[in-house]
Amino acid sequence: MSAGISIVVAGADDAGVAAALEAAGAEVRRVDGVATRRSLAAVDIADADVLLLTDMDDATAISVAKDANPDVRVVTYAADSLPEFARAQADLALDPALFSPELVADELV
Repeated sequence: MSAGISIVVAGADDAGVAAALEAAGAEVRRVDGVATRRSLAAVDIADADVLLLTDMDDATAISVAKDANPDVRVVTYAADSLPEFARAQADLALDPALFSPELVADELV
């Protein structure tokens, strides 16, 4: 992907992946609170390139994001497993214990 990519980050960002994405040149939009249809619409998920989800409790946001933007790439960045119902819609699942925020940014931007 090229610079100028827009990434929506949903969930807590304890690892600092949003800062690494911004440092790599991505436009980062953050969901405040729980990722719902309303909160995703507020950050323009319809024109985002990537949804980066860090909280698997918000996994239903994947189908909401795909409904609003069928072309959005879904990347999970969490130690928890992605629930079975959401696995088919996720493009990439990364564990923060194995992939640093900088490595994630290098690959996505």
